[in-house]
Amino acid sequence: MKKGRLELTWVGKDERIRLEPRVLVEDTEKSYGDPKAENMVIFGDNLLALKALEQDFSGRIKCIAIDPPYNTGNAFAQYDDGLEHSLWLSLMRDRLEQLKRLLSYDGSIWICIDDDESHYLKVLCDDVFGRQNFVANVIWQKKFSPQNDTKWLSDSHDHILVFAKNKETWRPYPLPRTAEMDGRYKNPDNDPRGLWMSSDLSVRTYTPATDYPITNPNGRVIEPAESRCWGVSKERFEELKKDNRIWFGASKNNSPRVKRFLSEVQDGAVSKTIWLRDEVGDNQDAKREVKQFNEKDVFTTPKPECLIQRILTLATKEGDWILDSFSGSGTTGAVAHKMGRKWLMCELGEHCHTHIIPRMKAVIDGEQGGISKAENWKGGGGFKYYRLAESLLVRDKDLSTKDHPVYIINPHYDAKTLIRAICKVENFHYRNQGRLHGVSSESRFLHVTTQLLTQKYLDSLSEDIAPEQSLLVYCTRSGRGLNLPPNIELKNIPRDLLAKCDFQEEK
Repeated sequence: MKKGRLELTWVGKDERIRLEPRVLVEDTEKSYGDPKAENMVIFGDNLLALKALEQDFSGRIKCIAIDPPYNTGNAFAQYDDGLEHSLWLSLMRDRLEQLKRLLSYDGSIWICIDDDESHYLKVLCDDVFGRQNFVANVIWQKKFSPQNDTKWLSDSHDHILVFAKNKETWRPYPLPRTAEMDGRYKNPDNDPRGLWMSSDLSVRTYTPATDYPITNPNGRVIEPAESRCWGVSKERFEELKKDNRIWFGASKNNSPRVKRFLSEVQDGAVSKTIWLRDEVGDNQDAKREVKQFNEKDVFTTPKPECLIQRILTLATKEGDWILDSFSGSGTTGAVAHKMGRKWLMCELGEHCHTHIIPRMKAVIDGEQGGISKAENWKGGGGFKYYRLAESLLVRDKDLSTKDHPVYIINPHYDAKTLIRAICKVENFHYRNQGRLHGVSSESRFLHVTTQLLTQKYLDSLSEDIAPEQSLLVYCTRSGRGLNLPPNIELKNIPRDLLAKCDFQEEK
């Protein structure tokens, strides 16, 4: 009997579309601040937006922080959160696969979710990112007060699933030490090395070689507790004792503990997997933060800035790229901006204009909410606003039948947009220079024309490239009996494009 692979299955899992890599079109009226800023707000379907980013950002994103629909069955003011379960899984699978392509080799992804889909999402991420790259399931305390009208148990937390692109090489950065952490260090014996705290010398991992009696200064013989042993060899214990690093208590009659000096601890602290609301904020904090940008239409499910700050502190350094493809009210972009990171946000809903843009404008102007004071934020920077161009090819309404669709070039496309779109589909970099419209390497170029391609036209193009170079020519019409040079390839618009992507119908 053949053994199958352990995997999560659902209705429609095998149904795939060939994504069209759309062109991003800047709307300069909605862009804001420094015109040289690289930050981007993208309005449109996030799956198509992620595909559009692939060519320029593949392998460049250090941290992805997303807060996708929880699929709770509720209908919120800004979006519907009640997809059929199999549709939700397909939606997430397709987007996670695109996100993985954008993630850098040393990057990580952090996904906020609740109990409704968290366990399915974990298995889905195991499949996309590799089970071996699972880092942790962080528990975030999102509420303080119990929900007394609940039918079962009052939920007080969300999950944050953390996956690394490559867990073997990825490591989180330490958290800043707090005054509370440092306040635990004292110096009751006036040790000249300064403040210290003590920790248990015994450990649970039993080794006979480190199971030996210790005599304290008052002569009491102390053995490790049952099933435990000391954490160091007898020889190492004697070295520590000689160096005044063993503490038997002020009475000198207690069990031995090892001294750890504040001056010797690392610059930061290791993060735990339980994040309490007094450390990273809760839902109420988040709503208060977004209310200042749109008091009349408060976003239903925002995340507090302190929560995103914690994620970006652990996952990034200043100047790294951050991506949020479920941007909601724009918290990730606001926090990334204040922390000196570069960011990309994608959002389809109208709250892109009612919440995200007003919020980011306020951040650039120096607003002082959220983490602003903690980050000493004074304002500055900017972003560019983009929308997704329409589909390159659309059905001709007059010529198409139900069984025989006829595709044409989108009539809304100008020459420049057409060239850029074909460059995207063929994975060429757009080149606004002469007749060589795209380049994929030092020796391979692209030319696009809607004119009749004649032999004379073709011969003139041949003069633009060297014999060792090659040229891909896309045209709508070509003359008969063309004599193609060996370094020129000819393709048809739209016929050859239809074999590459699934293009949308004109709406």
